Amino acid sequence: MKKFGIAAFVAASLIAPMAGAQISELRIMAPAGPGGGWDQTARTIQSTLQAEGLVANIQVENVAGAGGTIGLQQFVNRSSGDANATIVGGYVMVGAIIANNSNVTLADITPLARLTGEYVVVVAAADSPINTAEDLAAAMRDDIGGVTWAGGSAGGVDHIAAGMFAKAAGAPPEEINYIPYSGGGEALAAILGGQVTVGVSGFSEFSSQIEAGALKVIGITAAERQDYLDAPTFAEQGFDIDLQNWRMIAGAPGITGEQRAALLDVIGTMAASDSWNAELATKGWVNTYLAGDEFAAYLQEEITETGAILKELGITE
Repeated sequence: MKKFGIAAFVAASLIAPMAGAQISELRIMAPAGPGGGWDQTARTIQSTLQAEGLVANIQVENVAGAGGTIGLQQFVNRSSGDANATIVGGYVMVGAIIANNSNVTLADITPLARLTGEYVVVVAAADSPINTAEDLAAAMRDDIGGVTWAGGSAGGVDHIAAGMFAKAAGAPPEEINYIPYSGGGEALAAILGGQVTVGVSGFSEFSSQIEAGALKVIGITAAERQDYLDAPTFAEQGFDIDLQNWRMIAGAPGITGEQRAALLDVIGTMAASDSWNAELATKGWVNTYLAGDEFAAYLQEEITETGAILKELGITE
């Protein structure tokens, strides 16, 4: 599982997209509910493409459920050969396909580009008795079933992060009480409402409530502290966890090479734009742009590695 940073962004910036890239219409499926990372990704793509004048008409559609596999199924069934149809996804979907034994996979669509990377944070409500990673570890060692985690889909990066923490804490990861939610808004409501012990997701999904003081950060899955977040890493608290989520955009199955190239041209222009990178900075996302055949090869590596991790953590058999 590769980590990304400034070097990846610099390398990406050297890939110069064709000047004047533009298409007339684009539809983006976010295979999750409103408020989550995929929804935010789709709508940030939408606003940037419009601001940069790269696409005249853009629509975003949400189809939630099963870690994106319900939306993926609909996308595959109805979009074959449609050059104007795209779908966002990422590492979460890789794990969800494996965990749900989905009958559609990422091999059924046309990978275009990895766009962003984001570290995972674990948070608790402001009035929670859990304040540190050691507090959380002690609670899990005492009663692992009594510690409930709100996160994204089963088998996704949130689930993996919870499993990695349990393992580092000396608790059996296969016994974690993990509750998957199809949208970031639902998970947030559960955390704030005291229905779960902690929540786990990307920083961007919790940022407003962290800034407002309604949530406190127990730890972040980065090797070093991040400029956008005044909170400790798990590593500095003695728990060796280094995990980064990534998000992508893909095209429909059955599109031509020319249609794929046109989409890549527009997406590449967007990824290099000032407006896109300004948006990323506000959300704590890193520009990890990787496109075309290189991204397709990377995706295959991630599928293989994720399957092994899910088995190791007892999330799948």
